[in-house]
Amino acid sequence: MMRSLWLSILSILSALQISLAAPQATNTRVSSERTRASESDESSTPSLVAAPTRSWPTTLQHGSFSGTPTTTGALTASEVGTGIVVGPPATTATTYKPNGELQDPQPAPYVPDGGRGTNTTPTYQVKSDFDYQSLALALYQEWIELDLFRAGLEDFSIEDFEEAGLSKEDRALIEFMAWQEIGHATTVSNMLGPSAPQPCFYQYNYKTVREFVDFCQKLTRWGEAGVYGFLGHLDSGESASILLQSITTEARQQMVFRQFDGLFPMPEWFQVGIPQSWAWTLLAPFISYCPANQTRLVWQNFPALRILNQPNPARKNGSAGFNETLEAGASTLNETAIPDDDKCFDDHDDSNDCPPAITQNRTIPLSWPGRVVNLTWESPGRPVGPNNSYITSSAAGEPAFVAWVTQLNVTYSRLTVLNSSHDSEDEGDRFTWSGSTVQPNVETFMGDPAVNGTIFIAITDTNLSVTPYNISLINPHVVAGPALYQAG
Repeated sequence: MMRSLWLSILSILSALQISLAAPQATNTRVSSERTRASESDESSTPSLVAAPTRSWPTTLQHGSFSGTPTTTGALTASEVGTGIVVGPPATTATTYKPNGELQDPQPAPYVPDGGRGTNTTPTYQVKSDFDYQSLALALYQEWIELDLFRAGLEDFSIEDFEEAGLSKEDRALIEFMAWQEIGHATTVSNMLGPSAPQPCFYQYNYKTVREFVDFCQKLTRWGEAGVYGFLGHLDSGESASILLQSITTEARQQMVFRQFDGLFPMPEWFQVGIPQSWAWTLLAPFISYCPANQTRLVWQNFPALRILNQPNPARKNGSAGFNETLEAGASTLNETAIPDDDKCFDDHDDSNDCPPAITQNRTIPLSWPGRVVNLTWESPGRPVGPNNSYITSSAAGEPAFVAWVTQLNVTYSRLTVLNSSHDSEDEGDRFTWSGSTVQPNVETFMGDPAVNGTIFIAITDTNLSVTPYNISLINPHVVAGPALYQAG
């Protein structure tokens, strides 16, 4: 019985074979890393035949897109409503009596009444547009993670990693993470079907191992948070259960990259979730080109937000830097912008040293309640993402607040707008809005500072009350962002 069920599951999760169209990108490199799993030695012990993985590119191609998009804008249906209408809780939402006693007859011994999908045969496929578009976004994320992990290993030598405090074994761990992404991409592709998004071609800004590691811990942060934001809303509970098992692996990846980055591995009590459009806004700028027949996404791209005094974990005093990020949004640290005397790696004073470690407790905090945070942001209407074919947009009013999205909380601080000039035609002068705010002093529960770890901030026109389950209602009020804030 169990063998039959297992074979059935393997059949459901059998891999798709989708070819990759020719790219329009530069800097082609053939990866020296493994491209296929090695064949295991023959064993006398009989075993089930595993399902194959989805095919993936064996070369790494990176560079900016220089062509003209044939399609622009997010995917839309023939009819589009004006907005989500929020109703009251269901009449039965609070009728159950949680007194520790069984309230209803048991359907079987040792089984309580209730639960979803416990008496039906599971089908691991998407069941609505919401499901499809959410998992398609997740697959875009899985593909870039696969490419990024392989690219870092290709871009930097063993000696480069060792100079950054990372060993051959650490490189092997990153390589294994890339293999994990092959499994994740295969599983999500199978639930989407033949039109599942294909791998694209990407552009990265890092120049050193430390910058690569910091970008990895931030990219996996929004990849993880982006799934938590929609997981509970999927119409396909079966797909949600499989996706949960992949995203918890990504959470472990993010923690490892924090350790490689010289950061405390898990400074929060809860992991935050963000809307799909927030994850897509952060991801899209790093996708330069996709095949012509690529599946498009419905999600919104918001105007970019840059944190001018982003805390830099490569500094002795992480909060002292200014304009030390490689880009808006992701806010990857810029190691080369730090004066040598201010770098914390390999410092002779152990209280300032910040090497890769299992755990790290900084003497000087990266941020604190009451810290002034300086911001600048774009106006909407800029091309972004694959083939420059998506356009940033915002339906919000005037900028008034900064939303701090952390753990279980969305907390607002007042925004002081310093410059409200309209965007110019000069590409180098596109961040023409600027302002400042103050990091709020808030706890999730007593003893747990909410603003900690790698968190998300965005500029909004109001301080709308939202919770983890309905956080996407904030989207119509987002002026710019999100950006990742390195609070700890």
